[in-house]
Amino acid sequence: MTKQRDIHDHWFNQAKRDGYRSRAAYKLKQIDDRRHVLRKGDAVLDLGCMPGSWLQVAAEQVGAKGEVWGIDLKATTPHDLPATVHVLCGDAAHLIEAGLPSDKRFNAIVSDMMPNTTGSRETDHFRSVGVCELALWLAPRWLKPGGNLVMKLLEGSEMPRLLKDAKALFTKVKPFKPEASRSESTEIFIVSHGFVGTAIDPRTDPAPAAGPPEPPEGW
Repeated sequence: MTKQRDIHDHWFNQAKRDGYRSRAAYKLKQIDDRRHVLRKGDAVLDLGCMPGSWLQVAAEQVGAKGEVWGIDLKATTPHDLPATVHVLCGDAAHLIEAGLPSDKRFNAIVSDMMPNTTGSRETDHFRSVGVCELALWLAPRWLKPGGNLVMKLLEGSEMPRLLKDAKALFTKVKPFKPEASRSESTEIFIVSHGFVGTAIDPRTDPAPAAGPPEPPEGW
C-alpha cells in the first residue's frame, strides 16, 4: 500500500470515527482553520452539497444561531442533520425555483461542485472552470457585502484568469490545497474574502445557460 493510499484511508477512517458523511469534510475544516471563512451566526450556502459532509461542518462552525442551506442535483438526505440545515434538490443556477427564498442573503458560499470528469486533464480543467464561473455568477446575487466564497477548481491554464475574475469581486483571493486532498489530484480551492461587487437581484437577472461550457477547439 502506498503512502498516498495510507493518507486516503486515514481521512476515510477518520470521517467514520467522527460521524461525517465523507472524507471531504476535512477539506472544508482545513480551509476554515487556515482561511477563516465561516463564523458563528453566519448564513452559509453550500453548492453541490451531496452527500452532506460540508453541510455538517458548516453547521458546526456557524452554531445554533447560524443557518446552512445546501443544494445539489442529487437528493441529500437530511435525517441526521441539525434543524439549522435546509437541503434543496435542484440546479444551483436556479436557486429560487429550487425553493430558496428570494430575499435570503449569505455570509459565505462554499462550493465543492465538480462536473463529471472525462479523464482528459485539460478538458476536466476547463469544465471545472465553468463550474467556478457559475459560483462567481451567483456571488453578487446571494452574498452579503463582505461575504466569502470558496470554490473548487482543477488546476490548469485558465486558473490565472479565474483568479483575476474573482479579484474583481473580492478584496482578497488566494488558492489553497487542504491536506485532505490527494497529493496527486489537481484539485485546489480558491478562497475569496470580502465581497465588494455590485449586488444583483436574483429575481430579475436571467440564469446562465445550463451546464459548463465545452473546451475550445483543439483541446
